[in-house]
Amino acid sequence: METKYMGKYDIVVIGAGHAGCEAALAAARMGKKVLIFSINLEAVANMFCNPAIGGTGKGHLVREIDALGGYMGQCIDKTFIQSRMLNSSKGPAVQSLRAQADKRKYHEEMKRYLEKMPNLYLKQAEVIDIDFDDSGKVKGVLTKTGSYYECGAAIIATGTFLRGKIFIGDSNFSSGPNGLAPSLELADNLKAKGMKLRRFKTGTPCRALSSSIDYSKMEKQEADEHVVPFSFLNENLDKEQVPCYLTYTNKTTHEILRENFSRSALFGGDIEGVGPRYCPSIESKVERFADKERHQCFVEPEGLTTEEMYLQGMSSSMPEDVQEAFYRSMPGLENIEIVRPAYAIEYDCINPLDIKLNLEHRQFSGLFCAGQFNGSSGYEEAACQGLMAGANASLWLDGKEPFILDRSEAYIGVLIDDLVTKGTNEPYRIMTSRAEYRLVLRQDNADERLSERAMAIGLIPAERYEKFLAIKEAKEKEIERLRQTKYKGVSLAELLKRPENTYASLENIDSDRPQLSQLVKTKVEVEIKYEGYIAKQLLQIEKFKKLEKKALPGDIDYMAIDGLRLEAREKLNDLRPTSVGQASRISGVSPADINVLLVYLEKLRRSI
Repeated sequence: METKYMGKYDIVVIGAGHAGCEAALAAARMGKKVLIFSINLEAVANMFCNPAIGGTGKGHLVREIDALGGYMGQCIDKTFIQSRMLNSSKGPAVQSLRAQADKRKYHEEMKRYLEKMPNLYLKQAEVIDIDFDDSGKVKGVLTKTGSYYECGAAIIATGTFLRGKIFIGDSNFSSGPNGLAPSLELADNLKAKGMKLRRFKTGTPCRALSSSIDYSKMEKQEADEHVVPFSFLNENLDKEQVPCYLTYTNKTTHEILRENFSRSALFGGDIEGVGPRYCPSIESKVERFADKERHQCFVEPEGLTTEEMYLQGMSSSMPEDVQEAFYRSMPGLENIEIVRPAYAIEYDCINPLDIKLNLEHRQFSGLFCAGQFNGSSGYEEAACQGLMAGANASLWLDGKEPFILDRSEAYIGVLIDDLVTKGTNEPYRIMTSRAEYRLVLRQDNADERLSERAMAIGLIPAERYEKFLAIKEAKEKEIERLRQTKYKGVSLAELLKRPENTYASLENIDSDRPQLSQLVKTKVEVEIKYEGYIAKQLLQIEKFKKLEKKALPGDIDYMAIDGLRLEAREKLNDLRPTSVGQASRISGVSPADINVLLVYLEKLRRSI
């Protein structure tokens, strides 16, 4: 086949899912000429699994993506059909926003935004190879039709398409998600160049016809009356919303599943990939939690222009006849008509220990990796990695320092550090419990944590930064006013610290309060109420930063350091941590090894 030269770009992004979209947008905002490929333009930002954005821990990521100039938060704010704040009865550290999306509108809005972005070019084509020079540096990419695109850097964001294989009972076939074409040749060519790939697996429930469901037998899940936006650019998003519903499995459901375990692709041995622990199939739940009498099934609309309903919590690799039987055993689903069966999908990905903190592959210069290709799961986890890969590819091309967020700055920092430093043996999902400093890493203050960093490297425009400064100033002024204003000899700030009081409940004794946005009110209340706890956590972060600031030279020969155990030497030599702090989180590196490293660094300092 004749190769056709099709021009030169700064960065090529392979894949236009949630990771690819944010990668391309970030690089384009930073002034790079970006080309993004999708096997099918219908796959752009498609929600192949759950039609929702946010959730526990994930909502934090979306707020951080937004603070860094990403589009996910704005996109869901424009296309949601139900919004709820999860864990609203708990403390602010674990409250997480979640919004049900109109998946078709979400895809259309993100695609339109890509199409209108300056410096960004969107094309439908399958990339089958990446071209490297003799030193292993990216030179360009080749598509299935023989078109060659020269580039300075490339970002792989292939999602579940890379050698994708779908399983439904004893039926299995090569496919991307939702019946789209898989990417086969790229995986083979990457392997031929020496890249190590492995198999992970995920799954999705069936889609059912709404008119076949009896909602009267289910628990109705209403939306929040007042919508909290994902994007810091938005304030009032109140609109008519749709309900979701909740039903449960039962003894009969479990019996049907147990009787057919041998027919599950998962239990039959056909699937070699490792699945996500925190989003298991329904057959896995029944097997693993044999003592549980029932499991939840959330029935959620896929959009306003379709009758398809998504059965969250019920992914499966069972054959279609078994699927129909166990779904119909549940209240409200007795006459269910399945329009898309549940399936498991297996795909190629890398071991994230093979990438650096800036998401560049250790083996290939200028090749950055993001999303499920890095071993993570979830739209939000993918999107934040995409944004960071796009930013770092741009900085790398300019010869500038990488953009790294540490564990005390952002959930994004926690996620990337976990992947790159600890690795993962299953699809990785973010959770609030993974963040040591979660009281400081709240949803409400993501703009304060990250706007300065985003502005410094060109991820957000000046007007966006000015809006952030105005919000911050309004918050600080109001906190100071509450500290100075007295009621019966006690400041309003002290009254607000009492558990029974809220900012809203003090309004009747606070006649001079200014008009403030709900975001500013939330910030004020959280910072005053949790002031003591936040101060303690900031002290912990200070100690953490000391180890993070102790840089490890890139040319250290760990094998030559006396006192380090053999396992530690091998792990440190392979992973090349950038700081003592990162080294301390590597599996197999003990506190005693860290002390040896500290002594070694001190000797180095004295010898200079």
